[in-house]
Amino acid sequence: MRILCQWLKKYTGIEASAETLARLLTNCGLEVESTESVEKVKGGLKGIITGEVLTCRKHPNADKLSLTTVSVGASDPLNIVCGAPNVAPGQKVLVAVVGTTLHIGEKSFVVNKTAIRGEMSEGMICAEDEVGLGTSHQGIMVLDPSTPVGIPASQLYDVGSDTILEVGLTPNRADAASYIGIARDLVAVWNILHFDNPELWKKLQIPDISHFSIDNHKLTIPVEITDPNACPRYSGITISGIKVSDSPQWLKDFLIASGIRPINNVVDITNFVLFELGQPLHAFDASKISGDKVVVRTFPSGTQFTTLDDVERTLNDTDLMICNALNPMCIGGVFGGKDSGVCEQTTSIFLESAYFNPVSIRQTSKFHGLKTDASYRFERGADPNITVFALKRAAALIREIAGGEISSNIIDVYPNPVENQLIEVSFANIDTLIGQALDRSLILQLLPMLGIGVGNVSASGFVASVPPFKPDVTREADIVEEILRIYGYNNISTDHPMRTSVSIVGKPDRTYLKNQISDLLTFRGYYEIMCNSLSGSAYAQQLPFLNATEFVRILNPISRDLDVMRQSLVMGGLETIKYNINRRSSDLKLYEFGKIYFRKEGLPASTSNVEGYTERWKLGIFSSGRLQPETWRQRQTSIDFFDLKADVQQVFERLGLSKLIEEKTVTHSQLFEFASEYYVADQVVAQVGKLEKAVLKQFDIVQDVFFADIEWDQVGTQIASQVPLQYSEIIKYPEVRRDLALIIDKQTTFDSIQKVAIAAGSSLLKKISLFDIYEGDKIEIGKKSYAVSFVIQDERKTLTDDEIDTLMKRLITAFEKQLGAKLRS
Repeated sequence: MRILCQWLKKYTGIEASAETLARLLTNCGLEVESTESVEKVKGGLKGIITGEVLTCRKHPNADKLSLTTVSVGASDPLNIVCGAPNVAPGQKVLVAVVGTTLHIGEKSFVVNKTAIRGEMSEGMICAEDEVGLGTSHQGIMVLDPSTPVGIPASQLYDVGSDTILEVGLTPNRADAASYIGIARDLVAVWNILHFDNPELWKKLQIPDISHFSIDNHKLTIPVEITDPNACPRYSGITISGIKVSDSPQWLKDFLIASGIRPINNVVDITNFVLFELGQPLHAFDASKISGDKVVVRTFPSGTQFTTLDDVERTLNDTDLMICNALNPMCIGGVFGGKDSGVCEQTTSIFLESAYFNPVSIRQTSKFHGLKTDASYRFERGADPNITVFALKRAAALIREIAGGEISSNIIDVYPNPVENQLIEVSFANIDTLIGQALDRSLILQLLPMLGIGVGNVSASGFVASVPPFKPDVTREADIVEEILRIYGYNNISTDHPMRTSVSIVGKPDRTYLKNQISDLLTFRGYYEIMCNSLSGSAYAQQLPFLNATEFVRILNPISRDLDVMRQSLVMGGLETIKYNINRRSSDLKLYEFGKIYFRKEGLPASTSNVEGYTERWKLGIFSSGRLQPETWRQRQTSIDFFDLKADVQQVFERLGLSKLIEEKTVTHSQLFEFASEYYVADQVVAQVGKLEKAVLKQFDIVQDVFFADIEWDQVGTQIASQVPLQYSEIIKYPEVRRDLALIIDKQTTFDSIQKVAIAAGSSLLKKISLFDIYEGDKIEIGKKSYAVSFVIQDERKTLTDDEIDTLMKRLITAFEKQLGAKLRS
């Protein structure tokens, strides 16, 4: 949720910096994930100061320009060339000094010291549109004659600078999905922080609704609820004679900063109250309520209904609808209807403020795939006792901003009021769960600050009265959590010795290995990604390597695109690549550790038998784009199969499996265009290859993507079966390199040369590398030339020439006999 600091201060009275507010909120469990500076006036009038025009004369080389001298409070006046027709001596003006950045619309430019038609200009006298204080460009702004010279323009005008706090709400904190909810916690934290100094305490500033009044009773619309379980409370009121138009600027600024597009003054006020109080509202055009009656009911499955986004939706028989006497007008608590909404022609409205059953709203929201600000709050549990207050707040604002008259009593259908929940709390249990004894008076004063009543206080405990707007507080431990997060986790003493048990970790340590490989890949330029384990079953129709019969299906999916557990890391990786390419970041090296999931064939999709499912750890590595960043001195090369293969081989090297790996070419794959498969003891541990273009097409990716699919569970098993790592002293004797140019058949692979060399060589042969390949008219048809280097070294002494020559002759003989190779002259 996006929170404007200046508005938050209005509800708390706490004058503190954005950094302090962010720290206090984060410490009480409302994590501030990021901060963002915003300004009504772009640039905040930085670099613009007041000045006085001392002299003004015609430019000698331009009829429409003037030469002025302007005092800005410095020792020497500025010489400024001005093109405004209304500039004159004695005026107080706004001056952009050299180095100032001005923003005009979407364009920006820097004011420089420059010659204009042969005359030097040392700044700029500004018009309204050049500083963002208006749209006029007819002439320069002329200030009040009493304006002091040399002061920043930001002291004269409200530039509206503020800081937005992005608060990451956890699903259980429905009570904090509003300014008042967040302010309530902030005031409590502030007061407990200054517990010993009550003079510094603050009070939650609830919006004033005392100016609400009923003007007449000429438009009364009754309400009927057919299912009070799905809609426990429904409140409404009518307002007539309104003028639907644009909202005032303050309201537009508030909504834009909150991430909402302004629509009109009536709808904008309902959205404002939603963010302010956390209570969703909806305004209906009263003239479109057929039968002058509002009915809360359901419709048969298959009923068609067109929502505000002009989409025709098929209703389910559990969808709670807000209807007139004949037809549905709105999906209750989720989304409005196209035919009943407020438009420019609307003159009278019926304003709804209701409380809906969270389960009912969640089912409807998921069925239709609709996530709105209203459904977000209703799903998690709104406050049933604030509906009338919110209605009065919104109605008074609409009358103030849009005009009109409040034309009915408040209709409030609330057959079974929701009572506060009573929870017995023991001081001893509080001390036990927190780990230290807190001041009893602090506890008894803290809870009411959060809206939780305290009664039946005794030496052993009390009874907490929890209001409905805190649906996550249901037991004694929850009360203790409320106390602790406001008191501050950091304030709990840890002077006593910390005790912990030592766990025995089996070898190999999977977590240690994962961290080792993460470090390796990061060092080699890769970024770790963490994708959703949920995926869409629709992928099975597009990607043939997925098996729809083995999907692990979600019984209550949050959307149609996330209805199964993933069977591969490919989809998440390609979605990430697509996201980055669309944002002009196409050179990508990514990796992910994650699980994939399968249901055994033959089992029903809803089976609850754990043995019917399998999951495996995988390591997926993706590379695409250019190998190196673009530079003037380096030829651009794209990442290819061998680059990724080298990185995978480094992974196996780090794991100690490189000498056990056997590589084979994949002859057929629905995933890869071409690939290599790696085996250890006849078990597949990895596939590395270039992804099929048909697969990439499903993600709108046109550049090549290379993918390594590593069986991480199998890797761990293979490591566990191997001899523990052994270490030896670093060799202090020099190594020797010898090169051979071998003419061999085209079908012969470098891997064959390696195997022959290792078999024919000895412990002296340390490394074999291929550094050149040649095919052409200088060698016979069907042949190729491999240039191979051999590194030879003895761990005990310096090698002699005779020993080196003997080894090389043995290698040449083996190559000739086993591979039919010849030395190229």
